[in-house]
Amino acid sequence: MERGFLYCACVYNLSMKHSEPLVRGARGATALVIGIAGGSGSGKTTVAQEILQRVGPDRIAFLQHDSYYKDLSGLPPTQRAEVNFDHPNSLETDLLTEHIASLRDGKAVEVPIYDFSTHSRTARTFTVQPRRVILVEGILIFTEAALREMFDVKIFVDTDSDIRFIRRLERDIAERGRTTESVIKQYQLTVRPMHLEFVEPSKRYADIIIPEGGFNTAALDMVVARVDVLLKG
Repeated sequence: MERGFLYCACVYNLSMKHSEPLVRGARGATALVIGIAGGSGSGKTTVAQEILQRVGPDRIAFLQHDSYYKDLSGLPPTQRAEVNFDHPNSLETDLLTEHIASLRDGKAVEVPIYDFSTHSRTARTFTVQPRRVILVEGILIFTEAALREMFDVKIFVDTDSDIRFIRRLERDIAERGRTTESVIKQYQLTVRPMHLEFVEPSKRYADIIIPEGGFNTAALDMVVARVDVLLKG
């Protein structure tokens, strides 16, 4: 009951905060910019996909901060593996900020494609078209003020550390060509320390906090309902 009350309070405050008209782009289309942050393995992507499907893919431009890791192809492979990928400096956040601004102004953007197995960008990109909702997901998107201030709605997905670690271990082995030993080492050396230094403190900027990620259907129902209301406003 207490958790449900807190969610209601968050959504009510959100409706008051964003009662003004949405930003209008160069082509006259409105754009609502939503940020979803949280620790690695917290369920951010699940929440983003739920919003994407329930609000409608034709109404959402989806960007992931992971696409904007800096290109390390100029470094030897051994040095690439030693880079702290959980620090804000490992990401080209200025480019992400530019892309959000372009989408908000009604312009399509070319998003980099990052190869996690080699820690480098590929020569390819993919096109994201402007939509009425711009949805941005990443562990560090609330840590830098210039990016944080672009979000009309800020959502933080809060999940216990042991669950996050297990999810990251499974994902990195299955999807990113990592070994168990390398994932554990990275978690101890950078993931956990950077989470405590950057990710966890950024939770204070959130308009909505969702425990349990995509499994919290009550919270997702309220977020999607609020987005629908804001889009119709």
